[in-house]
Parts: sequence; C-alpha cells; structure tokens
Amino acid sequence: MAGIGTAAAIAVAGVMGAFGARHEPVPVLAPASRIETGQWLLRPLKAYVTAEKNVYGAPLKSGGKALVLELEMTNRTAKSTKDYFEVLQPNPAIIDPATKPFIVLTRDSTLSPELHPGMPERMAYIWQLSDGAAPPASLDLTIIHKTYKQRDNLYGLPGWFNPTPIGVLMLPVGSGPDTADIQP
Repeated sequence: MAGIGTAAAIAVAGVMGAFGARHEPVPVLAPASRIETGQWLLRPLKAYVTAEKNVYGAPLKSGGKALVLELEMTNRTAKSTKDYFEVLQPNPAIIDPATKPFIVLTRDSTLSPELHPGMPERMAYIWQLSDGAAPPASLDLTIIHKTYKQRDNLYGLPGWFNPTPIGVLMLPVGSGPDTADIQP
C-alpha cells in the first residue's frame, strides 16, 4: 500500500509541477523611465560602443571595443552598499554571461564604489566586447528586483533576498560617448 501511495504522490507532484511551471513573460520597460528594483532606483541615460582604450579608467584590452551603459543609480537602503553587480543582466546573445562588467563612478572613475543612501550617482557599466564582434544595435538587459526581509529563514538576519526579473530594458546603442542621453 505504501508503494502505491508514494507513486501516486510523485505522479500528482509531477503533473502539478509541469503545469505550475508556466512563467509569465516579463514586461518591456520604457527606456526613459525610472526603474525601482527594491534596493535601487535606476534611470538609464545612454548606451554606446567605444574603441577608447581607457573608458572611465577601466582596464580594457587595447585594440578592442567596449559596450558602455551609463545610468543614474540611487541607493534606497539605509546604509552604503555596492550590491549592484546583479541588478542588470545583459542578453547572453550580446554579452557572454561569464564576462563581468567594470562598474565605475563617472565623476571620478572609482571602480566599484559603495553608494551612499539617497544620493543619486551617475555610474557606467563597461563590458569588453570580444575581438571582431559587431557592435549591437540595442542593449537588452533583464532588470532584477530583490525583496527586503527583516529576518531571513536561515540566519535570522535582515537583508535583500529573492532576486526576480521585473522586466526587460532595450536601449539603442550609439557610437561613442557623445551619444545623446535618453530623454525622459
């Protein structure tokens, strides 16, 4: 009897999992909008490709091109943080997921700075494009939202958890840093 009950439970769980696994498509976000991700408030400014060797001080390989996204980021938390590495996930067809961006504060070229609460800062995400890669016409990014929990289930400590895609942002890619900002 126990074997039949176990088999039935596994079958029901499998069927429920198969039908429950449907995911709704994530919405397309407006390029000129402010995007709230839990921890961060983002405002995309511009995306461009450049062949400059030293973009905001990022150590790029010479002779290659870089894809640059400039945006305004505001830390919405109560303390300084640099937990912004996973908030933007580029389309793997454009940028290899193993390629991590250099993230730079544009006003003084500080690499991976902690951003203070409530202070909007202009940041640049810089990805080195592989040699000979054609520059993309648009930069497609999945935006990730996290939820604040006063106490997590494992350690009982506060933090930002449950990363979830909230939308896809598609920005036109210009040529060079003089590309105009996206208008709100």
